Parts: sequence; C-alpha cells; structure tokens
Amino acid sequence: MAEFALKIVTPEGLRYNGPAEKMVVRTTAGDVAILPGHINYVAPLGMGEAIVTVKGKKRRGACIGGMVSVVDGKVTLVPSSFEWAEDIDASRAQWSEQRAKAVMENTDSSDTDLKLARARLKRAIVRQHVAAHKPR
Repeated sequence: MAEFALKIVTPEGLRYNGPAEKMVVRTTAGDVAILPGHINYVAPLGMGEAIVTVKGKKRRGACIGGMVSVVDGKVTLVPSSFEWAEDIDASRAQWSEQRAKAVMENTDSSDTDLKLARARLKRAIVRQHVAAHKPR
C-alpha cells in the first residue's frame, strides 16, 4: 500500500517519525483523513483521537490542540499534547475528570476556573477513550 512521510512532534519532543498509510485527526472543523497524495493543507487541531495506520495496523493517540500540515506529500502533526494509547495512565485521566467535575459543580468557582475545568474535562474524556483502545 502507498505511504507518506509522517512526523508527530510536540513541545516535549518527537512522538513519531516514519511512514504511514493513513491518518485521521480531529481539526477544529471536524475529522480529516490524510492519505498518500493529499493536497497541500494546513489546519488547526481540536481535541480528539488521532488514528495512524502503519503497515495495516491502527495506532491510536490522544491529540490535543496545535496544527497539522501537508506539504508536498509530507505530513507534520504538531499538537500541544500527544499521547499514544499505550502511554496513557487511564486512572490518572479518570481522576482528572473527577477533579474537573468537582470544580464545575462548585458554585464558588470563578469563570476562569470553570473554563479551565471544562478544558480539563474534555482532555480527560479524550484520554480515557483512547486508553480504552490500548493494544493488547
């Protein structure tokens, strides 16, 4: 099957650098699938699951914020945060969800605290969803 060059790099470092057959990622406008031969493209990333197909096998990651670009057939994913399913601590993500919900239920929470808690809740839900697909 045809492939394209994929690089996933975060502020913490390189997460992947190699061939891929397909990548599905969440942008702020919805999910987009990248295949070999994709036109040049750039988009801001939302919060969601990234699915990268390599040698016929799907690998899943929690992809939060940043951008994706396709330039001359080379794909670069630059998320603010990226964790492969096998690296996610599901219990920590569940704890983060509970903590965010507690802030949201607190009537004394400030608008800033509520905004941060909503973002934390979304991240926790994405991480838990991706963690449920860890390779066995």
